[in-house]
Amino acid sequence: MTRLAAVGGLLLGGAMVTQAAMASETPNSSSLVRSSADTAGQTGTELTKRLGTARTAGSWIGADGRPVVAVTDDAAAAEVRKAGAEPKMVGHSMNELKAATATLKDAPRVPGTAWSVDYRTNKVVVQADSTVSADDWSRMTKLASGIGGFVQMERTKGEFTTRINGALPILSTSGRCSAGFNVTNGQQDFILTAGHCGPNGSVWFANGQASQQVGQTVDSSFPGGDYSVIQYAGGKAGEGADIVAIGNGNGVRITGFGDPVVGQRVFRSGSTTGLRDGQVTALNSTVNYPEGTVTGLIETNVCAEPGDSGGPMFSEGIALGVTSGGSGDCTSGGTTFFQPVSTALTQTKLKLIVAARADGTRQNQPAPSSTPTQAAIAPGSAAPGSTAPVGGIGTSLAGRLTDPLTIGPGLLVIAASMGALLMTRYLREERDRKAYQRYYSATWG
Repeated sequence: MTRLAAVGGLLLGGAMVTQAAMASETPNSSSLVRSSADTAGQTGTELTKRLGTARTAGSWIGADGRPVVAVTDDAAAAEVRKAGAEPKMVGHSMNELKAATATLKDAPRVPGTAWSVDYRTNKVVVQADSTVSADDWSRMTKLASGIGGFVQMERTKGEFTTRINGALPILSTSGRCSAGFNVTNGQQDFILTAGHCGPNGSVWFANGQASQQVGQTVDSSFPGGDYSVIQYAGGKAGEGADIVAIGNGNGVRITGFGDPVVGQRVFRSGSTTGLRDGQVTALNSTVNYPEGTVTGLIETNVCAEPGDSGGPMFSEGIALGVTSGGSGDCTSGGTTFFQPVSTALTQTKLKLIVAARADGTRQNQPAPSSTPTQAAIAPGSAAPGSTAPVGGIGTSLAGRLTDPLTIGPGLLVIAASMGALLMTRYLREERDRKAYQRYYSATWG
């Protein structure tokens, strides 16, 4: 018991590693400002809703930050211009594009495939990774041809897999994942992360010896969706729950959540590769992972690697998604999919823990409808958000460990100092854990 007490004291900062890695820093407010990626009254999203799916085929943000709307007739184009947006005439309506994806969904499932509607080219793009056999590729190509010439087949490098592996801040026998954002129900706080990280009941720890419990998964969706919530063992996220660490001791304050727009510049932070950026390439994407099919995902060209799974995606301080999976890496690039935060919050009935807005208004007050948001910013000019030091906890051990670029060494320091004390007691657990790690080291998930 004495030795275990000593270990507990040395690992006191372990739980804080997870708190910071998942969104660390500032008020413990449980309120939320919901933000949208649309400019009030003149957005592409509003125009497509008003004109209908028979006359439009999606919208996106142009290089100049203006909304572009795909339309199928001259009258719709005139209405788009009148609203201050740019119309693009296309040959297929959203109804046709959705009918095509419905046909693909009803076909026999092929792991390693994914599809989405590319608004900008007015096509349904079907991707097949390196695991898809020649026979399955031939069968899917035949199916696509039967739907129409606007269904485009593409082979992609790598494999579409969930990303659980790597040097991560939260660990369990169900997997290893990055935490995403702090959320709350008003009484207790939780970590929002990816659903494939582990089913309900998964217990999470802050270190490899499983001696410092962080919390337990209490709600999860995978496959189908890809989100889960981990209830903090202590009930609260603590100080600094609204900042996402982006490296070098810096963070970004999260001020609300929203839905992204195709063409929007977005940022992802992960404990393996730190801060990365790219653009949203499609919405409502479907991915057939080996474990099952997930729908409604955000598709991007942001890179990700093992260990980034579950980590946050954001832009201009607005929470957008948590990392689901994809292909490629941060050397060769690739496709990465994200579970929308808005969907996860709606399904779990939880609220994002956010910072006060720059105008000083309280978090529980709705944002003025005339306030421009990140969609009004040209993609090349968009930034992660308002910067702040990671944690108001200075140069403490927990503060250093929140940085994605230093969290690996920090965990190694903790592991090294604890190894001698815990070797005997946790021998069996360590053996099981190593077997788990060997299994996952062969794949992204």
